[in-house]
Parts: sequence; C-alpha cells; structure tokens
Amino acid sequence: MRVRKPNLVILVLCSALVCLGLIGTFLGHRLAEADSETVFRLRVEDTINPVKARVIARAVATATEADAQLLVIELDTPGGLYGSTREIVETLLESDVPVAVFVSPRGAQAGSAGTFITAAGHVAAMAPGSNIGAATPVSGSGEDIGETLADKVTNDAAALIRSIADERGRNADALEQTVRTAASYSASEALEAGIIDLLADNLPDLLAELDGQTVLTVSGERVLELTDYDLQPIEMQWRERFVDFIADPNIAFLLISLGSLGLVFELMTPGAIGPGIAGIICLGLGFLALGNLPFNWAGIAFIVLAVVLAVLEIFVSGFGALGIGAVVSLIIGGVLLFGSFGGGDVPVSFPDVSVSPWVLVGVGGFLALCAGYFAFEAVSSRVLGRRAAVAGSGSDSDGRSSAGHLIGQTGRVTRELDPRGIVNLGDETWSAVSSDGLFIPEGRPIRVVGANGLLLTVESIGATGAIEGQE
Repeated sequence: MRVRKPNLVILVLCSALVCLGLIGTFLGHRLAEADSETVFRLRVEDTINPVKARVIARAVATATEADAQLLVIELDTPGGLYGSTREIVETLLESDVPVAVFVSPRGAQAGSAGTFITAAGHVAAMAPGSNIGAATPVSGSGEDIGETLADKVTNDAAALIRSIADERGRNADALEQTVRTAASYSASEALEAGIIDLLADNLPDLLAELDGQTVLTVSGERVLELTDYDLQPIEMQWRERFVDFIADPNIAFLLISLGSLGLVFELMTPGAIGPGIAGIICLGLGFLALGNLPFNWAGIAFIVLAVVLAVLEIFVSGFGALGIGAVVSLIIGGVLLFGSFGGGDVPVSFPDVSVSPWVLVGVGGFLALCAGYFAFEAVSSRVLGRRAAVAGSGSDSDGRSSAGHLIGQTGRVTRELDPRGIVNLGDETWSAVSSDGLFIPEGRPIRVVGANGLLLTVESIGATGAIEGQE
C-alpha cells in the first residue's frame, strides 16, 4: 500500500514529539537522581487548610523522590484547621528528607497551626521580627467553645504538641503553654526558650547555618551538604491555587446561593438553559469549596429554604411576606453554615471561619430587592385592573370585580396551567385556572371565560377537544 506524502510527514512529526517527551521525562528523572545537593523551597502563606496539607505532602514526596538535601518551608500563617494541621504534622514527622520550617520574612507569624508545623520540622528557624504561638483551639466560627469540649480539644492539642516537642527535642513545656494559655513568643524569645533551633535573616543565611549539620530523620542520620546547593522552587499548581481561592467561607456561601438561584430560574423558564448550566457549575464549585471547609448541613438547608420562599413569592404573590421569610432564612443559613450547633463533631479551627456580615447583607439585600420588585409588579397589575374595571362599569361600580372587564379577552399562557398557572393579557400577568381542569401548555393561546376575584378562568383557543395526551 502506498502512503501519501502529507500523511507520512504527519506520522513522522507525531512520532518525533512522542519520543522527545519520553526523552525529556527520562532525563528529568536522571537529573533529579544525579543531583543530590538539591534544596527545594516551598512558600506557605495564609490559612492552613486541606489544600495546603496536600501541597506540603506533594513537596515532601517530590523532595524524597529526588533524594534532596533539604526541603525548606517558608511559613507565614495566622493559623488554620486542626485536622489539616495534624495531617501536615504527620507528613513532616514521617519525612525521609530533612525539612526546615522557616518563619519568614521579618514580621511573619507562625500562629496557632503554624506553631505545630514549625515545631514538627527537623529544623525550626525564624527570621528576626517574626513571632510564634497563640495555639489555643477555638470553634469553627472563631469563638470560644464550650467548657467540656474545650477541655477535650485543648488536652488533645496539648498532647500533640508535647509529642512533637519530644520527637524533635524541643521545650515541651514552653510549647504546651502556646496551647493552654495562648502564649506567644518573639523570635529571640522562642530561641531562648528552646522552641526553635536558630535565627536567620534570610534563606541563604539559613542554608549557610545548616551546612554540615546532622539531622535525624526516620530513615537515619543525614549530614547536610549545602556548600554548593541547587535551589529548586516548588509552586502551587493552578488547580491547587484555584481550590485554595474558592475554599473561602464567603466565596463558598456565594457559590451555593447563586447556584441554587440559577437552578430555580431554570425551572421558572424551561428551555433557557443558561441559568441551569450556571447554577449547576456554581453548586459544583460551592460543594468543592465546602469539602475544604468545616460546614454545617443546617446552613445548607436554610439557604435552600430561602430560595424556595423567594420562588413562592414570585409565583404565589405573597406581597412581601414570603420575600421577608426568604431573606431571614438566607441570613440564618449564612450564620449557621460554618457554625457548630446541635451536638456532633465540632470542626475545630484556629482562625475565624465564618461568612462576613457584609456578604450576608449584600446577598440578603439582593434577594429582598428581587422579591420586592415582583411583589410591587403584582400589586401594580391588580391596581391597574381595578381602575380599568371602575372606568368601564360606571360610577356605581365598587371595583371589587377588577378582573370582570377581562372576560372575552385573549392572551397566552406564560406558565403552564395544570390546571392552575400564569397567563399574560396585554401588559398584565394574571393567575389563571383552566375551565375544564385540563392541562394547557406554555405558549398556548387562551380566552378568558370567567373571573373570581383575582383568579381568571380561561379556555384554550384552537382546541375544541382535549389537550394532546388527555381525555
């Protein structure tokens, strides 16, 4: 069989690219294995959460695979989730590669969770002007927890930090005080108290101090050879940065709220597609964010209830009552979303994990405006109908049959009648019921045959028999 020249060229190019990729991968592994003086550097900032725990675990695995001399974690954090902190501590204590935790730059802090992480490093170092401590656990909402639970959680945290101190040969009593009395230490005080091993102005200064020192890991003693090191940075991957960004209480609350509203609007306007797709995406991202935060299902339930009440305000025309209920329910849901209520396991964390009041006010205000707009439109429609009825019936009319003047007029179904729904007559929207109790689909022309207060009775135009599929 004869192969055409263009196809042959494409085949050769594809084969060359595949071979190039394989060669690059092979050389990368060989270089990593051959360079035993590699020092990896990872910067960890802000709240400690499951994303940070996975990043640190990946960094340790990378350094182990490369048989690196040292992994330096430059730390600056106010604290984080207790569960994530324990995962990081376990990773550091089990690391085959020496890990130096360096609280830097000047002015940085190793608060709460950062105290545990710093103490768990094979080498604990701080820059002048930094501080460490205040590791007393609090609830997931940032408040003090109940006395019984506080004793249980505090004792557990104190036992953990003492075991870390014993493993690394540091001052267990001073570290325990960071948990029991929220003690904090400056860099010089921490060095004097035996909480850390050394002070360093910057990373090169730290590596110069560590050159030639012996570090004990789970695989045995390692002598650090840092005279001629190759510094390799480890960065957070874009996926990790994205998840870390949305794993924020305010963003998670917004995603859940907007996702729920998107699905509701899709149900209100079948075939729009856009709101439904956006709603599903927002809900998916919202639950991804909640998976990295300690949340309460009661908060989710109240947010869903708020959306349901808002929809009822639109369809039932509750004239504001249902809208007010939706706003109140939404605010309660936001407050409870990251709280600890009703017993069960309490998500313990160190920094404040809650929805900002400004976010609650903003979202609640938006929902209130929407509900108020639909209520206003409903009232205005009814008032205009009454005025038209009075003008058309003479001075002796009391206006109580405001829909009576509409009998005989034609319009179109805007929300299917099964048997009750919504119809449009001119520039007015009315609640209506089919005259024979049968289903009338959306978009079908109708004629008004009766009125009972604000409820119209209509019949389908152009269908003398039953609607398709009904008898």
